[in-house]
Amino acid sequence: MNLNQVTLESSNIGRSVAFYRRLGLELFVLSDHYARLLCPGGATFSVHLAETPSCGGALIYFECEDLDARCERLTAEGVVFDSPPTDQRWLWREARLSDPDGNRLCLYWAGENRVNPPWRVVTES
Repeated sequence: MNLNQVTLESSNIGRSVAFYRRLGLELFVLSDHYARLLCPGGATFSVHLAETPSCGGALIYFECEDLDARCERLTAEGVVFDSPPTDQRWLWREARLSDPDGNRLCLYWAGENRVNPPWRVVTES
């Protein structure tokens, strides 16, 4: 089973599409109440219109091999980060921000440690 898509609520589809395109996602479906974007690597991400978006405890991760350069470019374009790219104890480098509706996002680079950290659980077949 593969994760195909994450969908978030948005109070303004156009504003959300502009934001996520700025992050590097490619728009391929657009209507007045829904937009779907393609992430590099093949997963999809979408936003759907909600009168009052309910931002819960979800934290959405987007992996970026060019994390530092991307964050520098986005900052220069006016995107505000809650925390800049920082090395974490779990061996990932992360930067945190929120989208225009307050949904929490993490841009990160983990490399091989994403699925093969030194503490990976080894299961017997």
